[in-house]
Amino acid sequence: MRQFPHLKTALMTALVLLVFTVAVSASFYVFAGDQWREMSKIVPRGYVCQYTDTPIVIDGKLDDLAWRTAPFTEYFMDIEGPQKPQPKYRTQAKMLWDDKYFYVAAHLQEPHVWGTLTEHDAVIFLDNDFEIFIDPNSDNHEYYEIEINALNTEWDLFLPKPYKDQTKADNSWEIPGLKTAVHIYGTLNDPKDTDRGWSVEFAIPWDVLEEYAHKPAPPVEGDQWRVNFSRVEWQHELYDVKKKDGKIISGKYRKVPGYREDNWVWSPQGVINMHCPEKWGYVQFTKETPNTVAFTPDITEPARNILHGIYWTERDYFRLNKRYTDSIEELGLDFGTHPSIISPPEIKLTPDGFSAFCTIMTEGGIAKKVSIRQDSLVEITEVKY
Repeated sequence: MRQFPHLKTALMTALVLLVFTVAVSASFYVFAGDQWREMSKIVPRGYVCQYTDTPIVIDGKLDDLAWRTAPFTEYFMDIEGPQKPQPKYRTQAKMLWDDKYFYVAAHLQEPHVWGTLTEHDAVIFLDNDFEIFIDPNSDNHEYYEIEINALNTEWDLFLPKPYKDQTKADNSWEIPGLKTAVHIYGTLNDPKDTDRGWSVEFAIPWDVLEEYAHKPAPPVEGDQWRVNFSRVEWQHELYDVKKKDGKIISGKYRKVPGYREDNWVWSPQGVINMHCPEKWGYVQFTKETPNTVAFTPDITEPARNILHGIYWTERDYFRLNKRYTDSIEELGLDFGTHPSIISPPEIKLTPDGFSAFCTIMTEGGIAKKVSIRQDSLVEITEVKY
């Protein structure tokens, strides 16, 4: 038999390269199940949002009488959770509502307040910014995002579903009647001094939020919406600096090349991704006397946690097998038990992918089916039991 040594060598080289490529690709792939293991440790924060019948002037100062009764949120933490270092600057938010607006305000500690972006709907997180995320009915789809920088430049967008579920944001979406303001405690874009920080104030019209809410807007007593806040903070440096007698008399700010931003949030996500609404906080609306209503944890949260675990693990299963499975055992999941869940989770394959579901019993004795699809849509329906 005639031998082809060069061909043999070439084939062996190609095989080694193929194996190496597959190994490298696998090593760089972040398994969804690994992400979920970090996310599942997070318990979303809650906030009771008081009603106000006192007018609020949107000037960024937060000195209106109504704001005095509104509690601040907890201090923001790293987006991945409490196991990460605490942010070097403090951030807190507070909320109010009336029949026309959902009000959001925040204080951001910052020794050097700067910004560069001045065009509406620019990608604002390329500056230091403050961001709002709102999913009214907690279905993981159809949510709003608003970003603002220290120059009061605003970006609003709508997302049909999270980016991880193969979607594009609608950057043309706007908020008619939105009011925003920024107040600087110090100077803006001036490196000659040290600032205390900046504060932001928003009045978001209910009639715009109602568009994709699928529930009353303004809300009714006790309603809960999913909300989160994020602060993007970049490392900065000065350039074009001029000094006199050793002191800076002028200069400009810019980001330090090669460094990632810090992400500090109200309710931690467990991963560096704000577009996982399943870990946003809960805002509970009330018209009762301030500080007399306690936050009520969402009774569906344990079921949601289980179903999102199925969703994230199915993503890995599909990547490896090019199909979904209806077997929880194949997914290697063990959920344990929870007193609110009265039927164990199941998975059914569908023409589009899958639907995973379980049944819970509310404190009022109403049975509800909680389900999730392959695109992370969560639905809740009453069922007979």
